[in-house]
Amino acid sequence: MKKNLSFNKKNKNFKVFKIEQYKIFFKTSIISLIVIFSFFTLPTTLNFLKKNFSGKKIIVNNSNKTFNDTINKGTSKIFKEEERDLTVVLENVFSDVDFFRLKDEGENSSRLSASTIEQLFQDTKYNLKKVRETKVVNIGNSIDHLPKEIKNISNVKKRKQLFIQIVLPLITEENMKIRLDRKKLFTILNRSNNSEKEKQWLEEKFKQYGLKNTDLSSLKIRMDEIPVSLAIAQAAKETGWGTSRFAQQGNALFGQWTWSGEGIKPAGVDSNAKHKVMRFKVLKASVRAYQRNLNTHSSYKSFRKERAIQRDNDQKLNSMELVNFLDKYAETGEEYIKIIKKIIRQNSLTDFDDVEILPTSNKLKSLI
Repeated sequence: MKKNLSFNKKNKNFKVFKIEQYKIFFKTSIISLIVIFSFFTLPTTLNFLKKNFSGKKIIVNNSNKTFNDTINKGTSKIFKEEERDLTVVLENVFSDVDFFRLKDEGENSSRLSASTIEQLFQDTKYNLKKVRETKVVNIGNSIDHLPKEIKNISNVKKRKQLFIQIVLPLITEENMKIRLDRKKLFTILNRSNNSEKEKQWLEEKFKQYGLKNTDLSSLKIRMDEIPVSLAIAQAAKETGWGTSRFAQQGNALFGQWTWSGEGIKPAGVDSNAKHKVMRFKVLKASVRAYQRNLNTHSSYKSFRKERAIQRDNDQKLNSMELVNFLDKYAETGEEYIKIIKKIIRQNSLTDFDDVEILPTSNKLKSLI
């Protein structure tokens, strides 16, 4: 009798267990179906809500966290976005550079002699020793053209000094413009809603930096300065410290090529070669075109990536590290990098990396 009772009890427990199993399976199936259905209907639901209930479009800021998070990932989305450089819209990248090429001021400005420029610098007490001490340069000392006599200055140290004095204010000023733009960009990103004027400004910057769509992460990477020491060294290398034909005839400080614009044909190239060295009306335009080139061209993606990492780690931009990513700037590749590093070291050009412009107004002083 006891055995029979025991068997019935076990049988009853087994039936209860089976029922509980069926209940769990049923609940799991229902939940799974609901989740799957939600995934399929989510895009349609979002589109419906967006079309029928969205107000004015605003730019929402999650940039600080997103940017910092993605920067630290080796294969982050923002750097993958940069892989699309070959398909970006580039026709407007040099629009403001063209303005500098063609403006009346540049076309009609006279070329000063080396002695006149030196006297001007003396009168304004502009010398490199003082700049190194004060970390300030007066952009009022900007010169539109290199003097022809610079190639006749036999004293190499004196020739280099004059060249640096001429290009330093130009590079520093263009960097400051980028810095102010970058500051404005982050101000806009830190607002939950933006004015029409701010949206128009953003649209213009997307065009200026060769971005096809509103890719804010890539814009932050591209809209950044080029270290002064690196720019001076490249200008020195490309122009032979201001003595080259391209620098003298076309205000071309960085030897940039063009296939469609106005330019100077290099001597000794194949007769079928279609490229020319880009010509500018003023030196300032050459600096701007150089910065835009490094900030937009697909050949310098790794340069921009390294610069963004340095920024993210709160580092001052390091030209001696950044130059390692400019092997595509010249056909000589690694040899070119070695030469640029040597120019930077031998002339202590990193002394100028933290130089600021002398504010010309209280408003500019507050912005800086």
